[in-house]
Amino acid sequence: MSTSAFFIPSLNLMGAGCLQQAIDTMRGHGFRRALIVTDQGLVKTGLAAKVADMLGQADIEPVIFDGVHPNPSCANVNAGLALLKEKQCDVVVSLGGGSPHDCAKGIALVAVNGGKIQDYEGVDKSAKPQLPLVAINTTAGTASEMTRFCIITDESRHIKMAIVDKHTTPILSVNDPETMAGMPASLTAATGMDALTHAVEAYVSTIATPITDACALKAVELIAGFLRRAVKNGQDMEAREQMAYAQFLAGMAFNNASLGYVHAMAHQLGGFYDLPHGVCNAVLLPHVQAFNAAVAGERLGDVAIALGEPVRSAEAAIAAIKRLSADVGIPAGLAQLGVKEADIPTLADNALKDACGLTNPRKASHEEVCAIFRAAM
Repeated sequence: MSTSAFFIPSLNLMGAGCLQQAIDTMRGHGFRRALIVTDQGLVKTGLAAKVADMLGQADIEPVIFDGVHPNPSCANVNAGLALLKEKQCDVVVSLGGGSPHDCAKGIALVAVNGGKIQDYEGVDKSAKPQLPLVAINTTAGTASEMTRFCIITDESRHIKMAIVDKHTTPILSVNDPETMAGMPASLTAATGMDALTHAVEAYVSTIATPITDACALKAVELIAGFLRRAVKNGQDMEAREQMAYAQFLAGMAFNNASLGYVHAMAHQLGGFYDLPHGVCNAVLLPHVQAFNAAVAGERLGDVAIALGEPVRSAEAAIAAIKRLSADVGIPAGLAQLGVKEADIPTLADNALKDACGLTNPRKASHEEVCAIFRAAM
């Protein structure tokens, strides 16, 4: 039996109203000035100002950086880093979903380790822990608020870099469903399917453990039970809270068991076409698992049961995934997202270089990855 490590923030706050508890915890750390890394959407909703005000009341001076794009880029990281240095911030607060969290990780990592974010592509390339990062989540999907994964788009190469580094783990994660109530249905659906993808890929991963298995299957069960409700009614606080738990459990699973070809391929679609990550995952998930079924049939049967299917089989799991995806309004294929057949060989080339593919249960050739992309069109 090989050894395994389990990475998670040292404190994780869950449940309605826990945002104030997080601010009180930060006050106890003695931080002076916080860079709030967020996007313009959360500035417009007033949530960024609310968090800034709460920090101010805790004697922590807030500095807002709202330059994060939906697929955060090296330029976004550089701009945030420049503001952090100018204002001499000693803590980073990410506010949002995966994009602000990932951008904040990039800023905090380079702030301490130097160089540029491209230097850290791959696994554990940094020498020192990043600047302290507190991650306040507003979506239920990416689990980036609690993982060591950081995905940044390198604009010059049109690819998404996977930075998997223990030093990017936040010191504190915050999942307060009250901050998620304003999430639109389409984002709720995309992030929920992202969480399902994390759970399924972690469960069939070559480095899964009994701990990650337990987290993954419970996440699948909760998503099957609550995602449709959260999409239908964003004010359904029970559904919001259960989806927050689901995505966190899925994060615990993939943060330690890693992922597979769904993410390796989806990263290329995001880098190439600037498409939403959760939607790409949702479209690819059943097709990659159909490819994996030859070696992971038994595990996919467990997924079918967790999804509420009466039959324990890979086919039942794949059908249930497609049904859930359709029920929450995910497009049926990549062609609807503007993916071009002619680009598939390049997308496949890049996917095979992505670190996420290393733990897929079945190794694929270039031709096989191209075939999965075509099946998903």
